Amino acid sequence: MKADFLWGGATAANQYEGGYREGGRGLSINDVERGGAHGKIRQIDDEVMEGVYYPSHTATDFYHRYKEDIALFKEMGFKCFRMSISWSRIFPHGDETEPNEDGLAFYDKVFDELLANDIQPVVTLSHYETPLYLVQKYGSWRSRKLVGFFVHYCETVFERYKDKVKYWMTFNEINATMASRRPWHQAGLIYGPEENQWQTAVQASHHMFLASALAVTAGHRINPEFQIGCMLLYPQTYAATCAPEDQIARLEKMRFTYYYGDVHVRGYYTNTCEAVWRKYNVRPEMEPGDEEILRNGKVDYIGFSYYFSSIEGKNLEQVEGNIFAGGKNPLLKSTDWGWQIDPDGLRMALNELYDRYQVPLFIVENGMGAVDEITSDGKIHDDYRIDYLRSHIQAMKDAVELDKVDLMGYTPWGCIDLISASTGEMKKRYGFIYVDKDDEGNGTMDRMRKDSFYWYQKVIRTNGEDLS
Repeated sequence: MKADFLWGGATAANQYEGGYREGGRGLSINDVERGGAHGKIRQIDDEVMEGVYYPSHTATDFYHRYKEDIALFKEMGFKCFRMSISWSRIFPHGDETEPNEDGLAFYDKVFDELLANDIQPVVTLSHYETPLYLVQKYGSWRSRKLVGFFVHYCETVFERYKDKVKYWMTFNEINATMASRRPWHQAGLIYGPEENQWQTAVQASHHMFLASALAVTAGHRINPEFQIGCMLLYPQTYAATCAPEDQIARLEKMRFTYYYGDVHVRGYYTNTCEAVWRKYNVRPEMEPGDEEILRNGKVDYIGFSYYFSSIEGKNLEQVEGNIFAGGKNPLLKSTDWGWQIDPDGLRMALNELYDRYQVPLFIVENGMGAVDEITSDGKIHDDYRIDYLRSHIQAMKDAVELDKVDLMGYTPWGCIDLISASTGEMKKRYGFIYVDKDDEGNGTMDRMRKDSFYWYQKVIRTNGEDLS
């Protein structure tokens, strides 16, 4: 790997930060999501209910423990740390003119601590964290007004942190807005019974495209050194058979990813986008000047998440995955949560994205959720996690060294234990660092190094050469 490769780890405020009402923070969409159970979708309330446990309210308490956690990241050797800013910590309702100074000051302290430890912040501006007020008053991204609110928020944090943060991403896994089982996370959407869901998704996506493009333009004006990317979920998909109709089924599923990549990177709606509109008989309403905004606000790189692959065809057994589901591949093993393990799919994803877009790539999420047990020797032996990451890092190296893909960095998801986005569980753990908290919110929050902590420390120290 190149000498300046960005090894690190990834988190998100709504799953990790906590301190949900401290420092003047307003409510976000995740603050009304209850904890679920294994494989169960979380329940969404209209407001915070008394006597109900909401996992994001404390999460795993980065808000109070950021110095302790950053010290552990430094010990592992992190070159970068992917995190998100909670929009409602900066603008509690989302539509205010003046920002919340306490919220800005908190992230000043976090960025200062990271930089003091030679760790570059990689910041997602919206990671499933739309302010709840914008959903309740404006209908979330259905409304074009959110474009202005988001750009104002971005300009505020760009100006504040222009000398502290270089790497940014706009919307996390934005492509899951369309054809997703849970558009609540990406865009704060719950569809009404008579609503044309496809039209709403296409229109909300257009507003998010405009917001992203205007943010990129503003960021480059404020600091030309900024690197601002989009962030896609990459649901690697294979045709179930060599039957032509299965190949077409694979093509149509991947269109939902390329739809978003095309607009962000190429700066316009392509034939791929037109094909989606034709299939569902929808089209976004645009205003004069929108096309120019998209052209001028193309991203600098693509960040993406990769966890699993699936197959596409007729009459398939369905398996779980990260928002997108798919058919079961009989040749692959699965995690305890049914996510199919496929490191070769990561190499293919890297090649497919780079061949299509020819911009730098950044793997900003990759990992394995598992139940970790503290054994009789007081340690956590997570060889299964090491095996998963080793095989995926090797596939990543092959894409870079053999296929010549331009890759900026690698930040495994949940480098420290945090709550699951889909189920709100704690027992589904990803981290190199164990956090003592259970699914009901009980525990000391104490941190403990797993075996994978020391293994990843070695991987970073050798720049990926020693994966043993």
